[in-house]
Amino acid sequence: MHVKELSIRIKREAKDGRFQIATTIVFCLSIAFLVLVLGMVINDHFKKYVIYEDLSFSSLNAFPPQIFTPSQSPTQRCTQKCNTTSNRSFEEWISPKDVWHTMSDRELMWRASLVPRILDFPFNRTPKVAFMFLTRGKLPLAPLWEMFFKGNEGLFSIYLHTLPEFTYEPPESSVFYKRRIPSKLVQWGRPSMIDAERRLLANALLDFTNQRFVLLSETCIPLFNFSTIYNYLINSNQSFLSTFDDPRPIGRGRYNKRMGPAISLSDWRKGSQWFEANRELAIAIISDVEYYPIFRNHCLPPCYMDEHYLPTLVNKVCPNLTSNRTVTWTDWSEGGSHPRMFMRNDVTEEFLDRVRSGFNCTYNGEMRSICSLFARKFHPTTLQPLLRIAPKLLGFNP
Repeated sequence: MHVKELSIRIKREAKDGRFQIATTIVFCLSIAFLVLVLGMVINDHFKKYVIYEDLSFSSLNAFPPQIFTPSQSPTQRCTQKCNTTSNRSFEEWISPKDVWHTMSDRELMWRASLVPRILDFPFNRTPKVAFMFLTRGKLPLAPLWEMFFKGNEGLFSIYLHTLPEFTYEPPESSVFYKRRIPSKLVQWGRPSMIDAERRLLANALLDFTNQRFVLLSETCIPLFNFSTIYNYLINSNQSFLSTFDDPRPIGRGRYNKRMGPAISLSDWRKGSQWFEANRELAIAIISDVEYYPIFRNHCLPPCYMDEHYLPTLVNKVCPNLTSNRTVTWTDWSEGGSHPRMFMRNDVTEEFLDRVRSGFNCTYNGEMRSICSLFARKFHPTTLQPLLRIAPKLLGFNP
């Protein structure tokens, strides 16, 4: 009997022991969980505090410290503080004089895509034309362009996209002085060509006074004087970017079915690389994040982005913004992948006059004889005859 009671007692104690062990484990886990939750709460509050402190510190550093002397009156202190936020800083923001910066392309596109919601400008705005040169290095026809721009300060801006390793800086008296933007390597027929064009547009858009944007190459020349070209562009109701449906193998034949369904064959267009855009169209081009990746991945030789991306994009997004023609004349009569290059002996008054007025086109709904404002491709040897002819035929200031 005693043995049986002893056995029952031992079993009861064993059960009680396991229960205590289990209880202890549960208690420890509960404590650990509470410690973990408490630690997360403390950490969250700490991060918020640090972020707040960082923001506060950054805000303080965003403005120069104000140094007041004890003898200054409240009025003098207010005057000194107000002077630090003068119109000069605002003007620098809306029309930056220095085109060099450290922004990445992604940061640049985002910054350039910002559009004011208030249409009434809080400053006196003289619209400017942005001349964007896509070049490998030094402009061989720069003296001609210097003559073209002379006396028209305040009506134009210049942007140069060169090879990254190009470091030549013209003299301070030149209109091209310190007009190079942060650039990257460009390869013909590759997406990097479009990257450079978008980079030029984005940098030019940072200046809110720029209203028209012209893409030019190192072989381009102006066909008229500055005032004629300026008025032609500023007063135009539309941009000048050609986009057409080319049924040939070098047109529709370059379409890649992998671009669908976002881009169909009926959307596919071709056009000249050398365009002119108003501000609305320029913002649409640099803001595109839907169609650009498709072209970058699927438009590879024999498909060339510089001939198809912008025409197709405009046809998809804003076909009403362009007059569907270019203002840069090029001679493709010889065929091949590149247009004719003009040499020294080709440059005559008769030749230039024929290019200037030998065509008819629509401008603001009316027929005009002035269709092309620029021409390419002109070899460096054409500089001297162009400088000789320009004052008389083109009306340049000597």
